[in-house]
Amino acid sequence: MTSGSGGKSDLTGLAAVRLKESMTRFAVLRPHLEDGVPLSRAAADADISIRTAERWLTRYLGGGLVGLARSARSDRGSRKLSAEMVGLIEGMALRKPRPSAATLHRRIVEVAQQQGWSPPSYSSIHSIVAALDPALVTLAHEGHAAFRNRFEMVYRHRAEIPNAIWQADHTEFDILILDSNGAPVRPWLTTVIDDHSRAVAGYMVFLGAPSSLQTSLALRQAIWRKSDSQWPVSGIPDVLYIDHGSDFTSTHLEQVAADLHFQIVYSAVARPQGRGKVERLFGTLNTELLPELPGHLRGGKPATPPKLSLSELDAAVGAFIIGTYNTRVHSETGTTPIRSWVGNGWLPRMPDSLEDLDMLLVMVAKSRVIHRDGIHFQGLRYLAPTLAAYVGEPITIRYDPRDLAEIRVFHRNRFLCRAVSPEHEAETVTLKDIQTARTNHRRSLRSQINERITRVVDFLPDRARESDRQPEVEHRKRHVKLHTYREDKS
Repeated sequence: MTSGSGGKSDLTGLAAVRLKESMTRFAVLRPHLEDGVPLSRAAADADISIRTAERWLTRYLGGGLVGLARSARSDRGSRKLSAEMVGLIEGMALRKPRPSAATLHRRIVEVAQQQGWSPPSYSSIHSIVAALDPALVTLAHEGHAAFRNRFEMVYRHRAEIPNAIWQADHTEFDILILDSNGAPVRPWLTTVIDDHSRAVAGYMVFLGAPSSLQTSLALRQAIWRKSDSQWPVSGIPDVLYIDHGSDFTSTHLEQVAADLHFQIVYSAVARPQGRGKVERLFGTLNTELLPELPGHLRGGKPATPPKLSLSELDAAVGAFIIGTYNTRVHSETGTTPIRSWVGNGWLPRMPDSLEDLDMLLVMVAKSRVIHRDGIHFQGLRYLAPTLAAYVGEPITIRYDPRDLAEIRVFHRNRFLCRAVSPEHEAETVTLKDIQTARTNHRRSLRSQINERITRVVDFLPDRARESDRQPEVEHRKRHVKLHTYREDKS
């Protein structure tokens, strides 16, 4: 068959050098084409410009691997140079640290003059360097880890049945929202995804650095039955595949795995390829959902002013996952994630109760003593009729940081009762709310103090004014670096 009879036959007649070049360029595009990684990120990882990546993508979509091959001769610019000169240019270009184009040209010209050779032009040197295999350049300048992550082939495994393998990971969202003080902040997202169906089992939107608590909250939602009938994904996985980060490698999470009888498998250090399915979900959210919301970041700057609260962003993410991502046909599985997860019908392995699951995943334990007016914790007071018989007794309380309106009380490792805060029994009070309220109250008191001091100072002689102001200045100097509580930094 002639070389002009079609894309596949063209490939058979493609010269080895050009075929290698095509595969190298395809390796750059692969994360975008197969894993849904944004093209800009794939280009940055391969150290090429986004315009070059877009040009390669257009050529690939139009002509496959043949389209990725250079149409011009790969030795253009070097045909008039000796093999010795070409080898010298390539060798210098691959040295560490990577020389700039101007430095490389200057050094080559100096060597050519010393050897009595005709010095090559800047464009000839540039053409030879540009023709170098990107994989070769990456290995030479960035080392084995960078080469492995970009160019080594990955075995793409898919679990055979739902809940056999779940993957969990974090990402920082490309959006700004408003925190409880009205300040713009960038939130994080933790997701848990079923490997077989690609269905999202659970997620958690939060502020601050990722922690084992955020992972636990996302797992809690993933495992337990959802109130929305359109989101049936639930159960205990056989394997949880996660990163090696400190937020995942916690003793608490290992204890949870032991109690719920599932295995934790950590991805290889600095090798994120195995988590490509989660990365693809992150890419979908960042490219499809976030651009429609106020505060979306483009080039590190918000395209529109941030307006959403954390709860509003959480609702938007949930609506997209339930109504769009989980219910549309996935390009790799050929069906919707929900339909793939449900299959012909089956019963997932479940914990005995939601209370047992909360005790394992969510509840934080603290030691307290029962007073005559109840249990004191985080500036709140908790009461329950059962506590009357245990005044003065040491107890352990467990609480959910997302809702401090209620705590659970244990006496000598035995569940005693639930105790509620009378002032907040009809509402949800988070630990973050209490910390914010403390900070605001302290600032208000400080403002009142400064206002009253200012009124007094205005009526004092000049010398007295200075001596009266001095203690306040010294107080600030002494305390500027000392923080007893995290909220004191606000």
